[in-house]
Amino acid sequence: MEYKDYYKVLGVDRSAKQDEIKKAYRKLAVKYHPDKNPGDKAAEEKFKEISEAYQVLGNEESRKKYDELGANWKQYENMGHGGQGFQGFEGFQGFGGSGFSDFFDAFFGGQGGGFDFGNINFGGGGRRSRTRAMRGQDLNASISLTLREAYFGSQRMINIGNETIKISIKPGVKDGQTLRVKGKGGQGMNGGENGDLLMKINIIQDPVYQRDGDDLMRTVNIDVYTAILGGKVEIDTMKGNVNVPIKPQTQNNSMLRLKGLGMPHYGKEGAGSLLLKVQLVLPNHFSDKELDLIKQAKEA
Repeated sequence: MEYKDYYKVLGVDRSAKQDEIKKAYRKLAVKYHPDKNPGDKAAEEKFKEISEAYQVLGNEESRKKYDELGANWKQYENMGHGGQGFQGFEGFQGFGGSGFSDFFDAFFGGQGGGFDFGNINFGGGGRRSRTRAMRGQDLNASISLTLREAYFGSQRMINIGNETIKISIKPGVKDGQTLRVKGKGGQGMNGGENGDLLMKINIIQDPVYQRDGDDLMRTVNIDVYTAILGGKVEIDTMKGNVNVPIKPQTQNNSMLRLKGLGMPHYGKEGAGSLLLKVQLVLPNHFSDKELDLIKQAKEA
């Protein structure tokens, strides 16, 4: 029986941390998953091999047992494949029919002890050891939206293998937010549930609006007369045009807040605010009368 170097299978060092092992497994599982390689027997066998490796190394307790095995493998070989085992592995004789290799079955799926390595549960009782249901891998993708699409919500058609699914995006979604579509990831094995589809949202920068949480900000130009005397200015918002009152003697760069005209709260009622940054715009030309009045006001 050939010794299985699970670290080599996953392409990690023996000193690798658990998150490194998980990351390596996921990368390989996505590459060799049967859904991505239909009819490819070599890819299917490779997928089983890396799944087997992760079954052992992905759990600290079973990994510890496996490392002890590695240190004593030659001793076990000299005792014969069907021997009584060695210290740390008593009770792991025979093959358990897990669907993995004989090596795996001999040491992690055989009769006797009923060891439970985390989620890897091969109960005692000879050849009756159970095949573990494996959840499918999560798949990652990204969607780019305009700010207006994020404001009103949107839909996208996504192709996953031979299936086309519709993704509905609620109003108010944020840049960098990840949406989870249940059961649309990699296919589970041995009766395990499918993984999920994880969609990362990328919102394209808008030429008019800036976003801060659920608040939106934009500049609004007003003439100097309206700034001094007050009045109204028409503003184009995401919800359409609105007339905004301007108080007399409004200062340049001051901020006006319009509640409820910002981004919708994602998955909730209500919305943030629209912040208007005032920019004073001087006329290109003053009449002589206007200049005289300005001089009089300055000297008053």
